[in-house]
Amino acid sequence: MMIKRLLIANRGEIACRIIRTARRLGVETVAVFSDADAGALHVRMADAAVHIGPSPVSESYLRGDAIIAAALEAGADAIHPGFGLLSENAQFAQGVIDAGLIWVGPDPASIEAMGLKDAAKKLMAEAGVPVTPGYMGADQSPQTLIPAADEIGYPLLIKAIAGGGGKGMRKVERREDFSAALQSCRREAKSAFGDDRVLLEKYVTRPRHIEVQVFGDRHGNVVHLFERDCSLQRRHQKVIEEAPAPGMDEATRAAICDAAVTAARAVDYVGAGTIEFIADASDGLRADRIWFMEMNTRLQVEHPVTEAITGVDLVEWQLRIASGETLPRSQNQLTFSGWSVEARLYAEDPANAFMPSTGTLEIFDLPEGVRIETGVQTGDAITPFYDPMIAKLIAHGETRQEAIEKLETACRSIAIHPVKTNAAFLARALAEPDFGAGNIDTGFIERHGEGLIQPVEPSAQALELAAQSMLPQGQGAWSDLVGFRMNAEPNRTIRMRFASEPVTVSLPSNRPHPSTQAPRIVHKSPHRTLIAEAGEIFAFTLDRTDAIHGGAASDGAILAPIPGKVTAIPIARGQLVAKGETVIVLEAMKMEYTLSAPFDGTIAAINASDGEQVTEGMVLVEIAEENR
Repeated sequence: MMIKRLLIANRGEIACRIIRTARRLGVETVAVFSDADAGALHVRMADAAVHIGPSPVSESYLRGDAIIAAALEAGADAIHPGFGLLSENAQFAQGVIDAGLIWVGPDPASIEAMGLKDAAKKLMAEAGVPVTPGYMGADQSPQTLIPAADEIGYPLLIKAIAGGGGKGMRKVERREDFSAALQSCRREAKSAFGDDRVLLEKYVTRPRHIEVQVFGDRHGNVVHLFERDCSLQRRHQKVIEEAPAPGMDEATRAAICDAAVTAARAVDYVGAGTIEFIADASDGLRADRIWFMEMNTRLQVEHPVTEAITGVDLVEWQLRIASGETLPRSQNQLTFSGWSVEARLYAEDPANAFMPSTGTLEIFDLPEGVRIETGVQTGDAITPFYDPMIAKLIAHGETRQEAIEKLETACRSIAIHPVKTNAAFLARALAEPDFGAGNIDTGFIERHGEGLIQPVEPSAQALELAAQSMLPQGQGAWSDLVGFRMNAEPNRTIRMRFASEPVTVSLPSNRPHPSTQAPRIVHKSPHRTLIAEAGEIFAFTLDRTDAIHGGAASDGAILAPIPGKVTAIPIARGQLVAKGETVIVLEAMKMEYTLSAPFDGTIAAINASDGEQVTEGMVLVEIAEENR
């Protein structure tokens, strides 16, 4: 019998994605939420919601006892863990079962068997699954590890046995660097996982990250749903994934997929799982150069690319198998068609070492024509408490090139403000010729990094569009022919500011604007225009010293140069101020910014208050010039 009421022990886009499938199947849903997520999209979408604690994950989403109590309180009969958080916690899974609830995932014993990298590799080797050469012994002393490293050869990897997400991992190039790298790896592993044990592994010089989606039921059936390539990574975090893997021939596909099914059977696997392999791609993809790396005993972030090529709803399969049903299809009924590529959209600033970006999504405009998975909407806040991934974009096409082009166009069409994102970075990665040619491995982003994150300037078209928006009302280029002369184009010179620098644009009054991938205005206020182009947003303001050539002087609007907090307002409405006099003080990024009057005048309006958080471009103070 199908699950009736499902609690989702997760948040964000995966919670929203599970809710959609559950609703289609007639399953009621219960969301859980922290203080920071009280108004989150997954909470608004669910049939019911239960508060489980403060904003930090350690006090809310990682509290298995609170989640189980919430499920019982809400009358749920099952818990789906999503991915991340508690999804691979065998103790939590057992707690769910002990509470008399259905656990939508593999048995706790399977999670435990695959949870430690060294034990998992030993188990896989015994089952006949090829594993990466290395050391997985119990003796963790340097006296044992150093000779083992010499035998494996350099370069090699030191990896925490309880690791994940790139934590507790060090590449060692030379023998003399091994001891320091070992100590550093152990410290990080102890801090992140509470376990400082490590294994040693051969370092593959041209590695490809290939993974296989597997599914098992409680009736002894196990199938694979083909492979995905997740080689485009930054700091061991996946950025762009695709299915199938480029350059994979049928013989190699059969070998790796059969190995994945063998691995799943070895632990009596039930539900959705992923067998991850490392491939040496220095001579193309070959079955004898692909080794087992680890198993993720849960749904993966990148599962939509598999859904796109197979036509299977993997969450539906999870719910059906957890309800006791057999797999909906046998292996010979599973096929794939076309190609799918996914990009992870993060709230981060690539130009600032990919630092996470937080704030309110005043503009959150995602494209049509591709599948979107997100857990936020316009007006929602990106907080510092959770993973910075805010959306996934998934494109499908008959060919790989078609899917790539669709996704690149989609990434270039993203408009988000004031939160910074990696949209332009993604678009450039997809447009990189090496990516299009399938010349990829886990070092791709590092090799091409400079070209992917270089500072971007607005195009001539964007400058022209911004200048058009600065014209006084009724004087736009498409509606006004003032100054028209036969056989000559009239021009206006607009002086603006972009990134605090003056920009002068000579503007023909009747030039049409191209439509393909053209920049567009996403927001216009009396003192600022935001232009979206190629995944970036550019903010323009009138030059306050000389806005329009031959026209009026500054309008006296004092704008916030960056998002920040108002720390002082030493003036009052109606007060006379002199040019250069301080009118407001901001604090941002641990620095203080003093904003001054551009001319002698009277304070006409104060639009911010002491202590207020303000956004970039907000009009903070308005000054009326004397004798205007």
